[in-house]
Amino acid sequence: MIVTLTPNPSIDRTVSISHLERGEVHRATSSRVDPGGKGVNVSRALAAHGLHSVAVLPAGGAEGALLERLLTSTGVEVLPVPIGGSVRANVALVEPDGTTTKVNEPGPTLTTAELSSLVAGAATALMRGPSWVVGCGSLPPGVDDELYAGLVRRARAAGVRVAVDTSGVPLARAVAAGPDLIKPNHEELAELVGAALPTLADVHTAAKGLVGQGVRTVVVSLGRHGALLVTDGLTAHGHAVVDRPLSTVGAGDALLAGYLHATATGSAPDSALAAGVAWGAAAVGLPGSRMPTPGDVHGIPVLVTHHPDLTLRLAP
Repeated sequence: MIVTLTPNPSIDRTVSISHLERGEVHRATSSRVDPGGKGVNVSRALAAHGLHSVAVLPAGGAEGALLERLLTSTGVEVLPVPIGGSVRANVALVEPDGTTTKVNEPGPTLTTAELSSLVAGAATALMRGPSWVVGCGSLPPGVDDELYAGLVRRARAAGVRVAVDTSGVPLARAVAAGPDLIKPNHEELAELVGAALPTLADVHTAAKGLVGQGVRTVVVSLGRHGALLVTDGLTAHGHAVVDRPLSTVGAGDALLAGYLHATATGSAPDSALAAGVAWGAAAVGLPGSRMPTPGDVHGIPVLVTHHPDLTLRLAP
């Protein structure tokens, strides 16, 4: 079992268009609605692969009720925390080549009592002895930047491995608490270390520095350049080619889910990286924020090397 904590979940509407022109009227070629938020996506991907996942999240308003129904229908166990506000709704505009333009609402402001209930819900889930607990995504307005750092400390005290996938100050605070795993993307890592990271060597150096600070594993998602894994004594780079990209929404979440699923079922870190890259590549080939099934992942070749070309320039 893997527990996810998503403080700022969403309803995600993905609209496909032929070409985005600022200020113009567009006609959608298709659209879909999915439950959203990084931790929610991780839970959805894990459930699609038959691993029990528990999603702890705030739920309020019509969007919150829809979020619960959609998640439950995918096999995810939901531990909702009722709130007075409404869960946010996000919109993604996707072009035929996979280019994605997102508009994300900030989310509802949680009261002190609601935040306490959310933390208590995560603590209750921790007592069930999961193989991982994962704190994911942005924080809603008014939530203290220490939320994920507190989750790290509680999980470590309970003897449960803890992963964090967020950005900005909440990520920096979580890193200081010493998580087992963080999964920033290229931009989030650059922001965390306060430096531009134009090459794979720069990313590797930054990740090694974080391991030296007490983070046990750093997995950096690099978009079309794959992902880099760094632990104390291990470096691995994984890459897969996506022939027909449809949407990048949720691809990093699928990558994290694949890594966690593999480690939870006994895989070594480099094998788990290969699984994560395959899951992420499969997600890019799917519409909207749909999470990949085993059938989607099957047959995707992933090249993993322990001696990557560190001179590789990481173009956007």
